[in-house]
This record gives sequence, structure tokens and C-alpha cells, in this order.
Amino acid sequence: MLAEEQSNVLQVRDLHVQVKTKSGATTLVEGINFELKRGRVLGLVGESGCGKTVTSMSILQLLDRKTTKVEGSIILQGNELNGLGEKDMREIRGKDIAFIMQNPMNAFTPVFTIGHQFVETICSHTKWNKKQATELASDAMRHVNLPDPVKLLKCYPFQLSGGMLQRVMIAIAACLHPAVIIADEPTTALDVNNQKKVLYHLDKIRAEYGTAILLISHDLGVIAEMADEIAVMQQGRIVEKADVFQLFDEPRHEYTKKLLNARSILHLDETAISLA
Repeated sequence: MLAEEQSNVLQVRDLHVQVKTKSGATTLVEGINFELKRGRVLGLVGESGCGKTVTSMSILQLLDRKTTKVEGSIILQGNELNGLGEKDMREIRGKDIAFIMQNPMNAFTPVFTIGHQFVETICSHTKWNKKQATELASDAMRHVNLPDPVKLLKCYPFQLSGGMLQRVMIAIAACLHPAVIIADEPTTALDVNNQKKVLYHLDKIRAEYGTAILLISHDLGVIAEMADEIAVMQQGRIVEKADVFQLFDEPRHEYTKKLLNARSILHLDETAISLA
């Protein structure tokens, strides 16, 4: 058991999140338990509003501390994150645990160039100078198949498409080889071609650096392709957790069965297809 716990890069135990409202406290997620092992992908699935993003934001300690109460244990590489001060969390975010946001258009500050934001992230976590950080940024952008990184670094966010910004975000997340990447709906804003590229890059990062990935998505196709294990969320709770093959072949919980049955499947009537 001890060896298994040591192989866990991230351990979430009995996570409860409550938000204060005018009419009292409302529970957003409760009793969340899961672990992430080095080089493995855990898919977190469920309908919109079930608590997937709240779970990821509480791990990153990004929820407003004045209005939300986070209880439970969040251990990253042996260190407890819950209750950690903002200064200490800033040192951990980006270096040990990285975040790929759902909407790439909102992830960047519009008044600074891509290069300024990329280089600042690297310099804040390393002792490298701006020249070294710029070289690393260019190299990281080449790894995600972005053309002419030197030119792109001088661009402002509005000058790039959503797909390009998403890949810049992945380059920033991966460049310091974090232990964990939380990818919240990383392919939602992308066309099918860019979706495939983004998933390929995430898989490459996992394979090359042993990064563990928490992949949040309601796209079961993406989850089936990427995840080793799946946790299914419903109304703030994890209702089923299983190996990816087991979950798709033999779902146990009624909600999981409903989710799988809701997938859009194209039925082609071969007799109706005519090339005339």
C-alpha cells in the first residue's frame, strides 16, 4: 500500500467544496477521492455543471477563498496543497502542476504579447534570463507544431486563432515538465484536425516526461482515446471509477449507462447509399 501511495503523483482525499450564498452554504462537490500516477491519464467525465471544473480549480487552489470553503486533502508529490498560502501556490502552479484552460481566448492577457506572457512564466519558475527563456519558449512552440515561433512570440493573443492559442497554452503548460497537467476540456474550441494534434501533443508529453494528466471532458471519444482510467461525476460526486475498457464495456452505474447511451452514433443504411 505504501509503495502504491508513493507512486501517486497527486492524491485527492475526501474533497468537499462549499460556496457561501445569501441563503446559506451550497455544496458544489462532496466526497471526491482519486489518485493520479506518473505517466497515466485519468479522465473525469460528466454532464455540464456536475463539478468537474470546480474539482480542478480546488486542486489548483484557484477558488475565491472568501466565498468558498475547500475541505479534504490534496497531496501533490508528498506536499499538502489545501490551505497553502497564495505565494507558495504561485510557485507550484506552472512548475509542478500546470493548467490548460477550457477557453484559450480568455487564458491570455490581451495587452501583452504571447512572448511576454510565455517568457514571464518561465522566468518566474527558473533562474534563466530572458534570452534563455525565449529560446525555450520557441523550442516548446515548435514541439506543438506552431509555425515560425519567433514571429508568433511577437504577436498579441487576438492575432492568433483559437487552435493556435490552445497549442501555445499546451506549450506553456509542458515546457517546464510538470508532474501533473490538468486539461479542462482542451479540445472543445477546436476543429477535428486541431483536436487530433492537441491530443497527440498531450500524449507525447505524458510519454516523454512521465507527466500525469487529469483530462476533464464530456467528449467520450476523447476520453476513450486518451484515458487509462475514468471517473464519472454526477451532481458533485464520483459515482463510478474504472479502467477505460471496463467502463465502456461493462458500465455498472445507471448514470454511466445513460452517458454512454447518449453518444451520437451514425447509423448508415447501406442499401440507401447510391453513387449514381
